[in-house]
Amino acid sequence: MKNLRLKAARAGLDLSQEELARLTGVSRQTISAIEKGDYNPTISLCIAICRVLGKTLDELFWPVE
Repeated sequence: MKNLRLKAARAGLDLSQEELARLTGVSRQTISAIEKGDYNPTISLCIAICRVLGKTLDELFWPVE
C-alpha cells in the first residue's frame, strides 16, 4: 500500500526524497520504496522519519480504518 501520508508530509516541508534520506541515514531509493509501498521500514527508521517530519507514528504509518 502506498504511503501517501509520508509523501504529503515530506512535500509539505518542501523536502526532496534525497534530503529526507540524508537526514534519516538511508538511500533515496529506500524513501522512494517506502512511499511506493514496496518496502516495510524498521521501527527505528519509522521513528527517525517521524522526528524529521515532526509527525507521530500514528500519523504516518498506522493504517487508516
